[in-house]
Amino acid sequence: MTQYQCLPLAQFSELQQRNDLQIVDIRDANAYAAGHIPGAVHLHNGNLAEFILNAEFDDPLVVCCYHGISSQGAAGYLVEQGFEQVYSLDGGYEGWAKAQGVSFEGKPA
Repeated sequence: MTQYQCLPLAQFSELQQRNDLQIVDIRDANAYAAGHIPGAVHLHNGNLAEFILNAEFDDPLVVCCYHGISSQGAAGYLVEQGFEQVYSLDGGYEGWAKAQGVSFEGKPA
């Protein structure tokens, strides 16, 4: 059985170079609107079924939340739905934002 993997920020930077990378952000709508990783899709209960219906199951999928905790549960769920390469981003959006020099609200730090 396939399982998700925790993805350190340094490896995420490398993975971002791939054209087939899918990124989903499971934070609430206000947090997503305030700032998110470029290319990330806001994934929530209202669009989950559509996302699964239209997604590429064999392309790598990175799940992002606030701090890298909630994304682990979501990543496990997406593996159960048939996604083959699923990652939970260590540190979440906050860790990514700090590494990029962006504040948690999406503004320059």
